[in-house]
Amino acid sequence: MDQPVIVEQREGRIAILQLNRPQVMNSFNFAMLRGLQEKIEALRFDPDIRVVIVRGAGDKAFCAGADLKERATLNDTEVKQFIMTIRNLFTAIENLPKPVIAAVNGIALGGGTELALACDLRIAAATASMGLTETRLAIIPGAGGTQRLPRLIGRGKAKELIFTGRRVNAEEALAIGLVNQVSAPEKLMDDALAMARMITETGPIAIEQAKYAINHGLETDLHTGLAIESNAYWITIPTEDRLEGLASFRDKRKPVYRGK
Repeated sequence: MDQPVIVEQREGRIAILQLNRPQVMNSFNFAMLRGLQEKIEALRFDPDIRVVIVRGAGDKAFCAGADLKERATLNDTEVKQFIMTIRNLFTAIENLPKPVIAAVNGIALGGGTELALACDLRIAAATASMGLTETRLAIIPGAGGTQRLPRLIGRGKAKELIFTGRRVNAEEALAIGLVNQVSAPEKLMDDALAMARMITETGPIAIEQAKYAINHGLETDLHTGLAIESNAYWITIPTEDRLEGLASFRDKRKPVYRGK
């Protein structure tokens, strides 16, 4: 029986999605793109899950990008379909109303780095290697890399990495702001889960609104961004969670947020 290309596990309110094609360094083919899309859309409306972690199977690769063996069999129209599918998938991950953490457990090239960029937070194993290497294949990043990388690390450094197609190790990725944290390989998932658990202690409506305000506010001028923030704040005011936060502070106890 064939193994699923996406494996889902749950730990409390945390969903772990594992890219499961280790024999080809977890590279994306159409089946894996569609499998991940299905999981993301299901999690969007799952009230039991508050944080998502994405990782690759095995200890060598997070995701090596597109499956070039499959790509070689596609005609021009099918390549365009692949690019639109992966681009829409990564946009769906970026817009998921729950935080998504990329646990970069090894090589992340091309679409693998673009997947990490679409996530909210990135934790890399010390052995990880990342890069947008598409120009070395005479193409460009097509799943958001030319847009998300400069927004994250700045225009000049992003142009350097995209124009040269070079890889960066975990230490450099941390130094340039590409990842939030570097972990020993054996501790990567423990650290990702620890971060996820901290997030699950917060108010889920507040997290959803904070993510919305950051993502959309950054695309505008400061005045408009502040208006977006205000509107997002107003949504939290009538919630039961806000009252629970005040009550728990008064009673000197840990709050229990229900997303209401």
